[in-house]
Amino acid sequence: MVSAGSEDATEDLRKAAGALKTQALDQESPPADQAQVLNKMAKYQVPQRSGDIVMIQSEHTGGIDVLSADLESADLLGDHRKVSPPLMAPPCIWTFAKMKEFKSKLGKEKNSRLVVKRGEVVTIRVPTHPEGKRVCWEFATDDYDIGFGVYFDWTPVTSTDITVQISDSSEEEDEEEEEEEEIEDPVPVGDVERGSRSSLRGRYGEVMPVYRRDSHRDVQAGSHDYPGEGIYLLKFDNSYSLLRNKTLYFHIYYTS
Repeated sequence: MVSAGSEDATEDLRKAAGALKTQALDQESPPADQAQVLNKMAKYQVPQRSGDIVMIQSEHTGGIDVLSADLESADLLGDHRKVSPPLMAPPCIWTFAKMKEFKSKLGKEKNSRLVVKRGEVVTIRVPTHPEGKRVCWEFATDDYDIGFGVYFDWTPVTSTDITVQISDSSEEEDEEEEEEEEIEDPVPVGDVERGSRSSLRGRYGEVMPVYRRDSHRDVQAGSHDYPGEGIYLLKFDNSYSLLRNKTLYFHIYYTS
């Protein structure tokens, strides 16, 4: 025999169970408006190529979301687009034959002569000068040729002092700069015989690649108009030589 109180309690439990079941079904099935939006979004394709853009407009708020293939896929909103340095204008280069006079003059001046040892790369860092408009260089070597190239570091200039950096090879030099500057995306190093593509990366621009120059026969000279504020990297590359050191005579200056 069941009392009236027990029957009421049983009915209350049935109603509660029915309400929970209805709530669960509502959570499993999205509202009609939401389902319609999801169906429309499913028609759009994720941009695949650089430059592809997809625009999605919300029917509720009117806001527009833009998806671009140039954005990082891991975090579309958090990561910034990688920007390559601007292309550099070509330099003016020439040679002249007054080798003895050139060496004799620079041999008497301080800091105008150095020895690039076998397997070494010497980088002369030349900041842009506020009173100058272009950088100029002249160099020669004794008896043998040497690799030479020019690059530009788009970085604020804090000092106009010219400095010299020596490394055992171009690859080691790039590794040191990568550790100091935390630059990503290395570019493979080429052959000095055919003109190496610098493995400097990120904010560095190439004025002229490293080629072997006949600096033992004629004085090598050139100039380049300032592209903006930054530091020129003049590279004298003897990494390909396993036996011979190279005596280098150089003159670097700016003009207005």
